[in-house]
Amino acid sequence: MTERLQARITTRRVTKSLAVWLIGALTVAMLPLGLISVYQTSKVLHESQRLSGVALMDRTQRAAARTQALIQSAFGAAKTVAAANVLFDGGGLSCDAVLARLVDESEAYIFAGFIDTRGNITCSSTGERLSVAESAYFLDILRDPKPRVDTRTNANLRHVRVVRVSVPVYERGDLQGFVLISMPYAAVYYSLDGQGDPVDLLVFDGEGEFLTAEAAQRDYGTPPQDFEEVLPRGRTLERLAASGRQSFRGENRRGETRDFAVVPVVEGRVYVLGSWAPDRTSLLPRAGRAMALYFPLLMWGAGMVVAFFGVHRLVIRHIRRLRSWMQLYAGGKTDFETERLDHAPDELEVMAEAFRSMTRRLAEQERALEEDLAEKTILLKEVHHRVKNNLQLITSIMNMQIRNAQSAEAQTLLRRVQDRVMALAAIHRYLYLARKLSMVRADRLLDDIIGQLVVVGDIGGGDERVRISTEFSPVEVSPDQSVPLSLLATEAAMNAVKYCGAPASGAPWITIALQALEDGRVCLSVVNSRAGAQADAAPGDADGSGLGQKLIESFAAQLDGALEIQAEPERYELHVTFTPLAPEPDDETDTLPDEGTGAQDARSNTD
Repeated sequence: MTERLQARITTRRVTKSLAVWLIGALTVAMLPLGLISVYQTSKVLHESQRLSGVALMDRTQRAAARTQALIQSAFGAAKTVAAANVLFDGGGLSCDAVLARLVDESEAYIFAGFIDTRGNITCSSTGERLSVAESAYFLDILRDPKPRVDTRTNANLRHVRVVRVSVPVYERGDLQGFVLISMPYAAVYYSLDGQGDPVDLLVFDGEGEFLTAEAAQRDYGTPPQDFEEVLPRGRTLERLAASGRQSFRGENRRGETRDFAVVPVVEGRVYVLGSWAPDRTSLLPRAGRAMALYFPLLMWGAGMVVAFFGVHRLVIRHIRRLRSWMQLYAGGKTDFETERLDHAPDELEVMAEAFRSMTRRLAEQERALEEDLAEKTILLKEVHHRVKNNLQLITSIMNMQIRNAQSAEAQTLLRRVQDRVMALAAIHRYLYLARKLSMVRADRLLDDIIGQLVVVGDIGGGDERVRISTEFSPVEVSPDQSVPLSLLATEAAMNAVKYCGAPASGAPWITIALQALEDGRVCLSVVNSRAGAQADAAPGDADGSGLGQKLIESFAAQLDGALEIQAEPERYELHVTFTPLAPEPDDETDTLPDEGTGAQDARSNTD
């Protein structure tokens, strides 16, 4: 958490530093010039890109002209043969002769035939009669009978690598079959003519099927094996065919920036994709375009560097010096009379003098506050001392009254009141001697109070010897909680004396404990033994009037604690659980007088 907070403070300092503000202001000042330069450069680049696309479109169109003418002638021949469907009634030598003559008269054709709807070749230029009913090619054209071009291989046809053109034949609206004309792949491949221009070409059909290609700077007759540089990233051939004639700039599948152009060879059926690197035909050389684009940035960067060093020399280093003074002042240094800035501007010298004057005034005020605090602490301790002396005086007067009392009952009642006053006196005596007044060590306070009661004979001083044991954990409470806690312990101890009896197992005993629980709460416990005859007796208090029990309940309520009483045949338990205020961290240790001196102070006037 500390590291994250420190990182956040550092980031905030950087974003609000003078250098950052200066860079922002100069950026705004130079922004119009930079925008004009960038706008002009972008217009030139855009025009260069547009002209590159137009040039690519033109060269793609010219390069694909022979392929376009070859495929269109094949479609025309197939449609002509399909129009003469009377030749296919039953097939025969006349049909084979017509198709053979068609193939012989064209160097680009290697096969022509007619396939009926059952997948049988009933007429061919070679005279063969084959069945292609199970071939994927036939199933495709039968499922969607329309003119098409593809390069799918078929082992039943002699030439495995061919470009095929098929046209459906209809008679009175019914599909009769398909006219098929095959051309060697090399014939279509050689028809791509880049005319010496570095253009990569690729022919595909309307369904996105690859037909043939020619790559720039390759030997003709060697088809390219990898079209990653020709194909655009994120666009399929089918999508390009659906978009029709177009040109655009994008990345190929290798991540390189290229221009692309799509030209229809046969509208809606066959397309040519042309591609080249933009730098090949760019109107601006790469270095010139980079300079035109980045010159505003270089100008801005140079201005920022000069401005930064100027401001650092005149302002920032002096402000850092002032900051170091402030950090030293926060660390405890107060004398800055000899500190000076190094040739700082007058405005910053005024700030430095103001800082030195401020430290002088704050040092004087701090000394005055420390003197006032020490004086008030002494006065507060003196108040506690006087209250303690007054309470001890009251206990001495009550001791004299006890001696003059005629009845034992009156002496008992006065002694109980005297014990309560002595408990209050012990609190003030503790606060008078303690180094820290904000918190009270409850364990030491209770140990002092119980010690007083034992010395004066209120506990364990009767006819029958009572074994007293205490167990106090180091617990701190507020001064407001110390009063009800000490009075509650006093009342509970007196109540335990009254009901303490010898159990069947041995001598009578009383246990007083103050324990810190795991959940942060504190439990005060007063447990005493009981004789068998006392098992049915109702719990009361030391003077028999019920006042002690009411006081215990009242003190427990003031502590906002839970009072729990358990009465068993041979023991009587009283537990009060409460939550102390969180102690303040302090390395100082509270000081208390030696054990036993409290009782002597309380009875000092009685001897």
